Amino acid sequence: LGGGIVPGSVILIGGDPGIGKSTLMLQVLDILSKKGLICLYLSGEESLQQIKMRAERLKIDASDLYIATGTNLEELLETIKLIKPSILVVDSIQTLYTDTIASAPGSMAQLRETSYRLQIVAKQSGISMFLIGHVTKEGLIAGPKVLEHLVDTVLYFEGDSNHLYRILRSVKNRYGPTNEIGVFEMKDTGLHQVSNPSKIFLEQRPEKVSGSVVVPCMEGTRPVFLEIQALVSPSHLGVPRRTTVGVDHNRVSLLVAVLWKRLGLRLGDHDIFVNVAGGIKVDEPAVDLGIVTAIISSLLDKPVDRDMILFGEVGLAGEVRGVNNPELRIKEAVKLGFSKCITAKAGLRGKISEFPIEILEIDSVQQLFDLLF
Repeated sequence: LGGGIVPGSVILIGGDPGIGKSTLMLQVLDILSKKGLICLYLSGEESLQQIKMRAERLKIDASDLYIATGTNLEELLETIKLIKPSILVVDSIQTLYTDTIASAPGSMAQLRETSYRLQIVAKQSGISMFLIGHVTKEGLIAGPKVLEHLVDTVLYFEGDSNHLYRILRSVKNRYGPTNEIGVFEMKDTGLHQVSNPSKIFLEQRPEKVSGSVVVPCMEGTRPVFLEIQALVSPSHLGVPRRTTVGVDHNRVSLLVAVLWKRLGLRLGDHDIFVNVAGGIKVDEPAVDLGIVTAIISSLLDKPVDRDMILFGEVGLAGEVRGVNNPELRIKEAVKLGFSKCITAKAGLRGKISEFPIEILEIDSVQQLFDLLF
């Protein structure tokens, strides 16, 4: 959030069902209320008994944390006047309705009106509000886009139900940088902060196995190191499979076409699977070089040096382009014990000698192939 919760701010949190949004907010309110702030948690989806059971499991025992249930906006506003909280959580905004509009809760009109009136209350009274929102099957917050325009901050709570780790990502923030992330581990006692995400994502990386490379990705202002895995095998299907997890499917198809055209690697009769280990999603172009290297490594069955990182954008002409913040990525690589780095020649602009690590600069995928394979 850029250093803390700003009084009077409205923060929207979206995420898949069961990802841990309610758990996260209860834990946050528990911490804040123990610091002397009066907190109010309004649930329109669970009963008081259900919330109490979750609070006991999470070992929440703050005395200034109030719980209320209901879906009527007017009743909520009366409760706010009575308790005068410093922090309010509405779980979820799609369940609220106002008597002034004759439509069902969750409709476009209700969402627009209830969120607008809550925003006015926040700005006039200085109450910091967290609005929990449902998401669509595409992963976007359900409701009109005006909902995201009204609030000060939009956070997405991401993760895979098959993985323990959850990522809280900032996509809009009027009071701090965007694209910042927080990484949490889901346990029986709730969510726990992961202070070194790179170590967690890399600790189970296999040794001397082809198709595995490490890429430093910028998540906000800090680099996070991820393992990119690729598996290339001959296909017996009429249309070979192209499956991706954690990276854009179309981007991988583009990079496969570049390898075919620029390096002559005939991948048209091979199944190609690309995965980002740990269940995290990556959308920055710096992973292009890692994806290309992992695919070639798996195709030729030649492992890449375990102590090497790669980052850079790959263009349609087969050129390797520089990306932002190369110095931050390399400094973090040194801290984690990596000894080699392959990146674009245009990225560092002659600053190789400044880092205690072997840096190999390239300007094309052909150079990458000659260097590693």
